[in-house]
Amino acid sequence: MKLHIEKNIIIKSAETRDFLADAFYPETKHQLPLVIFAHGYKGYKDWGAWDLMAEKFAEAGFFFVKFNFSHNGTTVEQPKDFADLEAFGNNNFSKEMSDYDEVLNHFYHHPKVDEEKITLIGHSRGGGITVIKAFEDARVKILISLAGVSNFKYRFPTQDRFESWKNQGVMYSENKRTHQQMPHYFQFYEDFEKNENRFDIQYAAQHLEKPFLIVQGTNDEAVRDKEATLLNEWCKTSELVLLENANHIFGAKEPWTENELPQDLEKATLLMIKFIKGHF
Repeated sequence: MKLHIEKNIIIKSAETRDFLADAFYPETKHQLPLVIFAHGYKGYKDWGAWDLMAEKFAEAGFFFVKFNFSHNGTTVEQPKDFADLEAFGNNNFSKEMSDYDEVLNHFYHHPKVDEEKITLIGHSRGGGITVIKAFEDARVKILISLAGVSNFKYRFPTQDRFESWKNQGVMYSENKRTHQQMPHYFQFYEDFEKNENRFDIQYAAQHLEKPFLIVQGTNDEAVRDKEATLLNEWCKTSELVLLENANHIFGAKEPWTENELPQDLEKATLLMIKFIKGHF
């Protein structure tokens, strides 16, 4: 099967700033179900084995899109590097929601896309945003959380660390791979606090009436499997799959130089494809 791959499509945004997306889909005369994938914290669309995952979805008959959030620290010129730490520091959940909407708007009317068959997948922090986007947007019919978080508030610092952040206006988090000190400006928390009801993942999950697949590794060092269990308890239309001994990125790493998906990500990808096909 011949795949059509478009890399680094510019998505225009008046609210945030321009950012990039990739589209993977098979050559066909038919319209295809749209799948949009959102990366997580310190992630980006070209990280690790996401390209191989995209190809697997396209081979299965989907129009698969992955994108960089506009303020994830990459730029249009350097999509694979954290070249703009100032933008990273100014990211917040409102901007990510706006970006998600722009991506969906951009591909929704694509001639190859079946507008009635739209799925969102989010990894890690992107999983939390995906639950909220799927709850808010009637166009979205299915959602999938891949090692997704269940609560944003718990991830902010508390007590002395919080006071220090508030007083200094910035805190730093080291990127263990690049050793960059990545800033978070206090506006991140202020945006969350102002929109706390909107960014309540539990509320969104409890009020969801769409098929919801939760895929979680039992050896996840960043998001404990308890979070997946909670998501599943909250949502009456969810299905939980725990992958034994899988870690947070399902065996992938950056860079990923092999031609095949890591075993756990392969399992997760096949589960996701089967779930979507079972509902469309």
